Amino acid sequence: MKVAILDDYHDTLRTLECFRKLDGLDVKVWNDHVQDTERLAERLKDAEVLVLIRERTKIRAPLLERLPKLRLISQRSVYPHIDVEACTRLGIIVSSNMHAGTPSYATAELTWALILGAMREIPQQVEALKKGKWQAGFGNTVRGKILGIYGYGRIGQVVAGYGKAFGMKVHVWGREQAHAKAIADGYVGAKSKEAFFSGCDVISLHMRLVDATRGIVSAADLARMKPTSLLVNTSRAGLIEKDALVNALRAGRPGRAAIDVYEEEPVTDGRHPLLAMPNVVCTPHIGYVSREEYELQFADIFDQILAYKAGKPVNVVNPEVKPKSGSGS
Repeated sequence: MKVAILDDYHDTLRTLECFRKLDGLDVKVWNDHVQDTERLAERLKDAEVLVLIRERTKIRAPLLERLPKLRLISQRSVYPHIDVEACTRLGIIVSSNMHAGTPSYATAELTWALILGAMREIPQQVEALKKGKWQAGFGNTVRGKILGIYGYGRIGQVVAGYGKAFGMKVHVWGREQAHAKAIADGYVGAKSKEAFFSGCDVISLHMRLVDATRGIVSAADLARMKPTSLLVNTSRAGLIEKDALVNALRAGRPGRAAIDVYEEEPVTDGRHPLLAMPNVVCTPHIGYVSREEYELQFADIFDQILAYKAGKPVNVVNPEVKPKSGSGS
């Protein structure tokens, strides 16, 4: 069975313990990022199984229609980058464990690192010290300030707990059910979206990007934030109205941001406007990128391949699919 793995930027997967699950299979790992249909079709022409690392590459019908040997796409988490309807039509199984009961502690930890880093201006202090300057201004502590959690799901709940441990007052805004759970957990349920954005000192976004949440944070929301406040996004860039954050930061509300996600990834030319802003801390979508998280995620992804090979596919997103002949061979 020929397995192709895309976008393993640093050739990390071979170093994982769980990679041994693929022993005996013909595995090809690609370390660069390619989105061009022609080049991808050539690379994947013999692949029977395609492994995706999150949403790094879009898999659409024009590509899928040129991959007659492809029988399985195995990945983890949500799949807005996959044309599932085309997969079903073409007899390609999509397996994706949605890890419903397990938060990404790696993402929650990075969120907290970004909050502390941005509030205490740690990246700026490090850079200044490298240039021979001792103490470049001063930052702010988080204790006693209001942490706003927008989206009280699995990751949001963990970040709220970190905030409480650091002596912050935690306010929550989100869907009615999540709002009620946050109150039951002892946090403050914001009275309105307007009050949430205007009252919090730090706001962290923790929602999945779906049609209903795209652009859910508007320019008007950001304009309500304090000049001293911080906006953190380790979820998806599309949650914020296009161009709204850059414009809001230029206008001084919020006063700073810490960002791990971007509309178009990877960002490799250094020209993204956020990278040029001294009041923004940027990281290259590393929320989930830790060895422990990779071991957890790819154990699932590789187990899905083994289940398919055994003729018993699991975590099937499109159960109505009629698999191509020879499936599981």
